[in-house]
Amino acid sequence: MHDWPTTLKDAGLRVTAGRVAVLTALADHPHMRVGDVTEAVRERTGSASVQAVYDNLATLHSHGLLKRVEPAGHPPRYELETGDNHHHLVCRACGLMRDVECAVGEAPCLSAVCDDDFFIEEAEVIYWGKCANCYERKQ
Repeated sequence: MHDWPTTLKDAGLRVTAGRVAVLTALADHPHMRVGDVTEAVRERTGSASVQAVYDNLATLHSHGLLKRVEPAGHPPRYELETGDNHHHLVCRACGLMRDVECAVGEAPCLSAVCDDDFFIEEAEVIYWGKCANCYERKQ
């Protein structure tokens, strides 16, 4: 179980029921969309506007407590995994998203060529395909 109040205080944020509910929801279900987070927050707190959830997500993201992943053509997803440089698998048919370890190797897109005035902090790679269920159903 996470000590969200301490996490929020350490990040310089006020502890609110909404922020704790957002963090708890993402701990239980990574890669949630805003609508799913809103439902989870409402279940935990009794009420929450979509705008309040957006505001909490933006604040938590700006303080480095969560990651926003934006697969092309899909709504943003949120997760708590911020301390590593993992990547994602996304099913083109159903939208399922899963974590995958950081890509390594010599393929042209895995090592950026940069000049001296740019320092890479992270890479975001999204692998697109079909999950096993959708592949078997020929979706």
